[in-house]
Amino acid sequence: MPANQRGGALLRVLAFLVLAGVVALAIASWRDYRRFTDSPMPGARADATIDVARGARYRDIVRQIRRERISRAAPFYWRLLGREMDIAGKVHAGEYSLPPGLTPRELLRKMAAGDVVQHRFTIVDGWTFRQLRVALASESGLVQTLPGLSDEDIARKVGIDDGKPEGWFLPETYSWIKGESDFDVLARSHAAMKKALDKAWAARDAAGVRIGTPYEALILASIVEKETGRGEERPMISGVFMRRLKFGMRLQTDPTVIYGMGASYDGNIRKRDLETDTPWNTYTRDGLPPTPIALPGLPALEAATHPAPGDALYFVARGDGSHEFTSTLDEHNRAVRKYQLRRSP
Repeated sequence: MPANQRGGALLRVLAFLVLAGVVALAIASWRDYRRFTDSPMPGARADATIDVARGARYRDIVRQIRRERISRAAPFYWRLLGREMDIAGKVHAGEYSLPPGLTPRELLRKMAAGDVVQHRFTIVDGWTFRQLRVALASESGLVQTLPGLSDEDIARKVGIDDGKPEGWFLPETYSWIKGESDFDVLARSHAAMKKALDKAWAARDAAGVRIGTPYEALILASIVEKETGRGEERPMISGVFMRRLKFGMRLQTDPTVIYGMGASYDGNIRKRDLETDTPWNTYTRDGLPPTPIALPGLPALEAATHPAPGDALYFVARGDGSHEFTSTLDEHNRAVRKYQLRRSP
């Protein structure tokens, strides 16, 4: 074979080998890239999160992912994945969870959808506003704006014109995201209570309800809330109070006395406490107290606006969480001797 032909053949072989090498490298690189996009990241674990700052650029987020050792993959791979998913300019700020098994593709999909971590805060039925404030102040992650403000300041800030916040926040579980404040949660719970109270009042049993305003229903619901934790008893207790209001009898309910005692309450009510007048003492004052005494839940609101019919005017705790309902004072006194005096030391 002539020398020039041998040289040409050699060049073709070399060209083929180079091309084959390039193709092999490209295939290997593509496979490695796919392993990156669809394999769990080493920094993903049950308690891991990443905070994306507002206005952060995609390249800044990639640097943060590598700096926090969520992924050690080359920035080039992240840029390539960003182009593939057309992610630039579409990432939402916020806190994102990094559960075990999370892949880079899944992480970027979460960020593009704004699938941020949803925290939960529960307001418990029967809490007082003071207890609610303590719980909010203890919720790590919420921006704290309320410490230092008085109850009246907070009430007016949330839209309660008379400055009396007690009762005006609905016990429920509320979601919040990082960056939100204690006031944001409080405002949502207040809006929820206004909506729930309006709905309950509009659907009230007009024949059985002996109160004249939604706020009075809120006050009564708070008393019902504190009197019993048994759902089946709430309408019955509401009925007792409605009949007492109808006949001009004092409500004589211990939870109102306790609320009026404030910080001096030590777990016991004595005769002198029942006789010590406060605005909330329903043993010394007629009618409803001036404000709610707690945060009533939806069942208590329902009971306050749908009292059970009957003739009971009294009830006494049996000691097991339930109550004995009676219609006359003699029956009530017998129930007191049976369930209360026998337990006295």
